[in-house]
Amino acid sequence: RTVKLWDRQGRELQTLSGHTGRGLSVSFSPDGQTIATASGDRTVKLWERQGRELKTLLGHTDGVWNASFSPDGQTIATASIDSTVKLWDRQGKEIRTLAGHTDVVNSVSFSPGGQTIATASYDRTVKLWDRQGRELETFAGHAGGVWNASFSPDGQTIATASIDRTAKLWDRQGRELKTLAGHTDRVISVSFSPDGQIIATASVDSTVKLWDRQGKELQTLSGHTGVVNNVSFSPDGQIIATVSSDSTVKLWDRQGKELQTLSGHMNWVNSVSFSPDGEIIATASYDRTTILWDFDLENLIAKSCGWLKDYMANPATPPEDKALCKDVLPPSQVSAASTQLSLASQLQGFWSGIQVWLKG
Repeated sequence: RTVKLWDRQGRELQTLSGHTGRGLSVSFSPDGQTIATASGDRTVKLWERQGRELKTLLGHTDGVWNASFSPDGQTIATASIDSTVKLWDRQGKEIRTLAGHTDVVNSVSFSPGGQTIATASYDRTVKLWDRQGRELETFAGHAGGVWNASFSPDGQTIATASIDRTAKLWDRQGRELKTLAGHTDRVISVSFSPDGQIIATASVDSTVKLWDRQGKELQTLSGHTGVVNNVSFSPDGQIIATVSSDSTVKLWDRQGKELQTLSGHMNWVNSVSFSPDGEIIATASYDRTTILWDFDLENLIAKSCGWLKDYMANPATPPEDKALCKDVLPPSQVSAASTQLSLASQLQGFWSGIQVWLKG
């Protein structure tokens, strides 16, 4: 029932106590200074980045699945098991209720311009609304409940993820553009890269798949041993974060290489969000905690390239692969980075062993 703040060495900095139910969603405000956490206790809480609780948003009659900030940071939208979406101001005052779905509302997101809201529901539909609460469009085409809906960066395309094992791309008028079929179980999260060219889908089949805008499957990210509940791109688009029922968070590059596994939660991890500056990752879990992880993502890319230094130096390596690490590290630093990574890996393993011993 707590939120915890940690530094990179695993030291606990602060404990934020407030929620009385499972953590279902976590999201940063656009300026990165406020964090919204949604919980099964029917509330959403707003926190300072330094850990002080600011407001509790109380009004839903059942658990809150998702909370999302508008692009200007002044409005929070919340999606609930009670089949409604509510809009709130930053002072915690309820502005209006969007009622129209006939089942659980699983996700809510604002368009990049902030004037349109997309909601995804178990009733097999996605709805678009304006900020005044008027229903604009209903997308009906999935054969099962819709878990997630996400706008492309230009706001012209909406991607949806469904328990019918597919994701779909739509235009703003509700016309279906593409179906992304390849997962072998329910698809529960979908996200666009910041440049809008890649779509990531997360599934109950324990994988994440990357697709282009034409619906072609590019990569499969395999490594989790449980349901992948959420997928998110870093602000620069170079890192992909995934969270799973296996209690871990994984970081990947766009080529599908696993960079790091973050272990700290004691139950399903449901949601992951990058701060706008890309320096902090927030994760929400069924263990009733939200953890903030402090990472230098550029350093992670450098480490990844350090791992691959021998491969990059091989004359047989394709030029397109060599280009992945071009300008990431000067040649003189590649060896040093590899040495530092080896030491860091040993220390990480040592710390993981200590954590297991403490938990046992």
